[in-house]
Amino acid sequence: MGPAEQDALALREQIFHERVRECIICALLFASLYILCHFIITHFKKHTDFAAVHDDEDAAVNRIALGLCTFTLATALGAVLLLPFSIITNEVLLSFPHNFYIQWLNGSLIHGLWNLIFLFSNLSLIFLMPFAYFFTESEGFAGSKKGIMARVYETSVVLLLLTLLVLGMVWVASAIAGTDAASRQSLYDLWDCYLPYLYSCISLLGVLLLLLCTPFGLSTMFTVTGKLLVKPRLLEDLDEQLSCTRLEEAAVSHRISSGKASCWLNLDMELLREQLLTIRSRRRTLELRRRASPWQRNLGYPLAMLGLLALTGISVLIVCFHVLELLLDEAAMPRGMQDASLGQVSFSIFGSFGAALQVILIFYLMISSVVGFYSSPLFTHLLPRRQDTPLTKIIGNCVSLLVLSSALPVFSRTLGITHFDLLGDFGRSNWLGNFYIIFLYNMSFAGLTTLCLVKKVSWAVQAELLRALGEDRVVGTQGQALGCPCPSFPPALTFSLCPGLHKLPLPVARRRPLGKPC
Repeated sequence: MGPAEQDALALREQIFHERVRECIICALLFASLYILCHFIITHFKKHTDFAAVHDDEDAAVNRIALGLCTFTLATALGAVLLLPFSIITNEVLLSFPHNFYIQWLNGSLIHGLWNLIFLFSNLSLIFLMPFAYFFTESEGFAGSKKGIMARVYETSVVLLLLTLLVLGMVWVASAIAGTDAASRQSLYDLWDCYLPYLYSCISLLGVLLLLLCTPFGLSTMFTVTGKLLVKPRLLEDLDEQLSCTRLEEAAVSHRISSGKASCWLNLDMELLREQLLTIRSRRRTLELRRRASPWQRNLGYPLAMLGLLALTGISVLIVCFHVLELLLDEAAMPRGMQDASLGQVSFSIFGSFGAALQVILIFYLMISSVVGFYSSPLFTHLLPRRQDTPLTKIIGNCVSLLVLSSALPVFSRTLGITHFDLLGDFGRSNWLGNFYIIFLYNMSFAGLTTLCLVKKVSWAVQAELLRALGEDRVVGTQGQALGCPCPSFPPALTFSLCPGLHKLPLPVARRRPLGKPC
């Protein structure tokens, strides 16, 4: 064997070992995600839907559907981690180009991960999730022998009919939108034309859903942060509020225990009990705020709000800068790249710090979109509950999360959050080359997010200041006008201690004559 043949053999061996190593790494990564998603799904799944049922056939169907849902959720989680992992890999290779221990991080591995996520996401979205839903709802054809295979046959037929219907709709849409005669007359080039067109429609739906859910999620995150964290004491006396709440709770509790009617108003015991529960909840909240440490009260809430404001503001600034890039440079369009070489140049002008900021923004926007999705009135019923989520709702959640996560790389590149070009087939969407769609999309995101900031921040600050400055004056005026012996108490406490006064005009202060009982 000559030297040339030995070199060729060594090259083939090296390529073989690299392929085996990439397959092992991908298998380990996906197995880890699958195990994690299995624990997540079993945490929300109803116990009655597991194997603890009398019918073994239903138990087997539920286990198969559960496995398909776990596979889909693992794919969705992989799609979320795909772009941040690629950005971090590029920075690591750029910082340590000749390190032996990170040689397994290379462009071939990243390309393989992008192709696998694209394949698994389309497979799950088009075939596996519809199969899981129809499989759980199937019973077998009428007159056929009952069993698992009867359900499989029925599900396969229904899925085949649905596939033909979707392909027909895609063919009609492609024929209407196409400009050449071939697109209107034949269905020959299925793989290279119509399936990418179908994915283009799905990705457009996903990024539109992200556009609608992300600003709404940012608004919800500000509200949730204000409820979960202890706010600082700004122009308020917690001790006075707590004492008033305790006195109000004692008054309502005394009225419930005595069961006597007031002079002008008949007592509604159910309404009083609900009022007592509300007062107790408010008292517990005030006690938690009072017991909070000064560091938690004065640093936790401001830092969290400043972090949310900073991340949201940086996102808006990046999108505005990307709009200028779109107007000046055609290279800013989010087009796919097939021959990307990692470790050559940083994808941020600020180096590793900018790459870390891009990763944080990508996760922040994804979390905001998920929060906004489950907070919207249309999808609130999909919110999973611990140990109380049926299998059909889990299927709906997996499909929704897969649509959002698979569109995240396109979403981030379209907004200019990162300049890491789309690898694999993610950049094959037809609408990514349309300047007007990309421009309007960026402008819509910047406008909606800015509106969210103005609505949630400025209005909330104004309301808090007005409440803190005008509370004492309003309460004192109401107490004096009502002639109540406790003019410094809140209105709810005043009405509790002086029952029936809210039925009267404010200038009138009616008191019962002395010596006459109620």
